[in-house]
Amino acid sequence: LRSNPSNNEEKEAQTQLTKSDELQRLHSQALSAYQQEDYKAAISLLDEILAVCVWDAELRELRAECYIKEGEPSKAISDLKAAAKLKNDNTEAFYKISRIYYQLGDHELSLSEVRECLKLDQDHKQCFSLYKQVKKLNKQIESAEEFIREGRYEDAINKYDSVMKTEPDVPVYATRAKERICHCLSKNQQATEAIKVCTEVLQLEPTNVNALKDRAEAYLLEDLYEE
Repeated sequence: LRSNPSNNEEKEAQTQLTKSDELQRLHSQALSAYQQEDYKAAISLLDEILAVCVWDAELRELRAECYIKEGEPSKAISDLKAAAKLKNDNTEAFYKISRIYYQLGDHELSLSEVRECLKLDQDHKQCFSLYKQVKKLNKQIESAEEFIREGRYEDAINKYDSVMKTEPDVPVYATRAKERICHCLSKNQQATEAIKVCTEVLQLEPTNVNALKDRAEAYLLEDLYEE
């Protein structure tokens, strides 16, 4: 304005300055809401700011944290992926994305993201520790599925037992392992055991189609047609 004063430019500059003040006020409110653990309010405020400041990596990381606290992991992943692109060498974002995928039971995507972290820093302790865990689990699941394709159902059951021992703390892996054990027992004509394991899965996930189909096959083996 000093170099080229005119009414139009002054109006535009004043509008932008007012908007800037407003965004700073919203930012202070968002941080305050986050610190008070009012994550819904923080998300709402951050939505307003990010509608204008689209390329702010820190704000996206903060909103991702709020989404995680609110139990909306897929939205957190979206913000963290943007933050990973916006900020150079953002190992923390890749680590968090990998952790979320792992907690959701998507071991393959988790492995892919943690590898991105290690490409940036091969000595990253958290990423390396997670990488070892996910790689081991991934290998066991791949091996079990290979046994199933070959019709080696006993070997597959043993391998899925190992999966449950490798990851006892994330329930989704135990449920998926039991679902596949139920399938193997049914295919192996071990009807009584199949019905027992399939029922365990269906108590956790009543609409699990695979477990329903495999339990039905086991009931047929036992001539339990009504069931």
